[in-house]
Amino acid sequence: MCGIVAITGIETVAGRLVDGLKRLEYRGYDSAGIAVLAGDAIERRRARGKIVNLEALMADAPVDGPTGIAHTRWATHGKPNETNAHPHVSGKVAIVHNGIIENFRELRKDLQARGRTFESETDSEVIAQLIDQNMAEGMDAVDAFEAALKNLSGAFAIAAIFSGKTDLLMGARKGSPLVLGYGQGEMFLGSDAIALAPLTRDVTYLEEGDWVVLDAHQP
Repeated sequence: MCGIVAITGIETVAGRLVDGLKRLEYRGYDSAGIAVLAGDAIERRRARGKIVNLEALMADAPVDGPTGIAHTRWATHGKPNETNAHPHVSGKVAIVHNGIIENFRELRKDLQARGRTFESETDSEVIAQLIDQNMAEGMDAVDAFEAALKNLSGAFAIAAIFSGKTDLLMGARKGSPLVLGYGQGEMFLGSDAIALAPLTRDVTYLEEGDWVVLDAHQP
């Protein structure tokens, strides 16, 4: 079962994202990764196998910033390798996803017909590609995220960040749990409250069909 941790705030997040992933190791996984906003750019680190492999990669190629997402993956669509590991990045958006997108083949075929090139074998990548395509067609980040959700069939918990949007974090759930956490000058998302326990005890479980737009300045 996959795990999600996400933070937007005013302090650096990479270490705390990895710590959150460690609290989700009980779920089982075959790869791990993070993406953070370093300045205005999305920087990503992914590794096959245990979180210790991700930590070693980050020690050799450190990256950090005030907003980021992290994920542990248990392979469903695509082999358990770095290319299929989350987060998935397409243009201006990076996402992590729990669940299964049942209509991903149809979405992928349509996006490829519109000139999109896919990196992975996963169903999850279509989410990032769809959001970025919507933005390329003129939508802002929030509208692009909402429009993408309307095209997804299946189960999902999603967290997304956007290049150039240094304090924007978005999330959504349908059929897979997602927890919203409140901090002092920070907001959090997690696949369960255990992932957020060191960060906050003030949490809300999103209801079926909920989606949220978060920034570091929310109370």
